[in-house]
Amino acid sequence: MKLYTYWRSTTSYRVRIALNLKGLDYEAVPVDLVRGEQKSARFEAINPGLGVPALELDDGTILTQSMAILDWLEDTVPEPALLPSDPVGRAQVRAAALVIATDIHPVNNLRVIGRLKTMGHDQDACTDWMNDWMTRGFEAFAKMIRTDTPFCFGSSPGLADLCLVPQLYNAHRWGCDLSGFPRLTDIEKRSLALPAFDKARPENQPDAT
Repeated sequence: MKLYTYWRSTTSYRVRIALNLKGLDYEAVPVDLVRGEQKSARFEAINPGLGVPALELDDGTILTQSMAILDWLEDTVPEPALLPSDPVGRAQVRAAALVIATDIHPVNNLRVIGRLKTMGHDQDACTDWMNDWMTRGFEAFAKMIRTDTPFCFGSSPGLADLCLVPQLYNAHRWGCDLSGFPRLTDIEKRSLALPAFDKARPENQPDAT
């Protein structure tokens, strides 16, 4: 398989972790978002949404959108499971994961920040914007996960952890105050100690600069 990815893309980071956890081999194909490689005609043919990640399967099928890719991985490689077996538990894990995937990330991605800058907002204003949305999301997320488990919902990492850790990477990068979220940063430390998470870190990617 080929994973079209960018080293600092949090959505790509989620998928890298999942692929590693499930023991799947893949070729990383870097797409430089800062240079605009995702806007090329060649990449548009791969992903009309002009973003990463995109996962090309062995038969040439291409999957896009990180959460859809994670669903496919869970369906086709069920072990280790990213979701619990009971329907209510699955819905609760998905809800927490989507706080990050749909409430935080979409308003903080490169395209949105670029648009804010074209509207006259400087980098400081954009950073304040990102940190505000991350703080709001983390506040909700922290109330939705369990308080008595090593990871967000159990003794092993799942879908919520896969979304949390990459978003915390962004939080550290932009100086978001995480002092009020010790449970989240504890989960982050525990996760990053695992080989699957460590291998997926942005700084460990071939295109890291």
